[in-house]
Amino acid sequence: MLELIHAFLNLTLPPITYFSLMLFLPPFQIFKFFLSILGALFAEDISGKVVVITGASSGIGESLAYEYAKKGTCLVLAARREKSLQEVADTARYLGSPEVLVVRADVSKVDDCRRVVDQTMNHFGRLDHLVNNAGVTSVALLEEVDDVTDFRAIMDVNFWGSVYMTRFAAPYLRHSRGRVVVLSSSASWLPAPRMSFYNASKAAMAQFFETLRVEFGPEIGITLVTPGFIESELTQGKLLTKGGRLEVDQDIRDSFVVCHIILSITGGGYEVQVQVSVIPIERADSCAKAIVRSAVRGERYLTEPRWFRMTYLWKIFCPEVLEWVYRLFYIGNPGSADAEPLSKKLVDYSGAKSLLYPESVYVAQPKRD
Repeated sequence: MLELIHAFLNLTLPPITYFSLMLFLPPFQIFKFFLSILGALFAEDISGKVVVITGASSGIGESLAYEYAKKGTCLVLAARREKSLQEVADTARYLGSPEVLVVRADVSKVDDCRRVVDQTMNHFGRLDHLVNNAGVTSVALLEEVDDVTDFRAIMDVNFWGSVYMTRFAAPYLRHSRGRVVVLSSSASWLPAPRMSFYNASKAAMAQFFETLRVEFGPEIGITLVTPGFIESELTQGKLLTKGGRLEVDQDIRDSFVVCHIILSITGGGYEVQVQVSVIPIERADSCAKAIVRSAVRGERYLTEPRWFRMTYLWKIFCPEVLEWVYRLFYIGNPGSADAEPLSKKLVDYSGAKSLLYPESVYVAQPKRD
């Protein structure tokens, strides 16, 4: 009997679903468009509110601290590098944050996450936005990995760190009708080779917070961010190697960016870094502006840069093509005499690397107070 029921559903549900979507999608998209207009017109005023940002010592997290500071929020900055956090805190105060609390913490440790939230409540007495930004990546083919247990750290930081922080913050966010901003990644749907552990952790994050939308209901908003290639320590080659060690690999760095000059403040001066390859990168500050704008408008999703969302359509409708392109650009043909991937050839043979990619150019500037 059950087999007959499933056979009937197999025959009837696909055409019914397609027909229903054709009728339902146009008015629903119009409704969502008007909601987005309302969100832009009546964006949340976050001046004086309290925002916790993990992984705030560099990259997107640092830029998010500055964007929130410009809007007058009180900040709680958490990361492992306390000295870097203090520098970010000083800049955030200069940009307009009335008060900044620095908490040295490793989000892979549940007690550290509990301490971040406890110190936030003890100091400010409220919590309005939680930004789960802390993350680490890895670059290695599965069969090259010596000990797969070395890569537990990827899931511990990216997934469990976000779970721990959200669990401890949830009661206070519910009370303030606050928001969780989740830095997942376009890697959650893209099968980028050598990044299987990272991709899996980001996919786990996305599905976890999609489920929390149902559990939290309207009392806690969730903005799920899926960035493409953004200026960060990842695009500068910082990663967990196949041996489980954190290193900076220039060859990996070369495979991320095309003719893009990054200007970043380092200590008391300016460091100009030029990175070259086949995929354009976006500045961290531009990404941070888009994230904060999306959060205060109450948006559910943000892919930044927005054009990168089109890769999701390729994944859904032409997965075979996407897999072929990734293999061509990043794996090459190990069985041939010329096994170099196309992305490396484009960098090496074009001469762009030698012309546009100095290790660093440091321009001395007076230190900021």
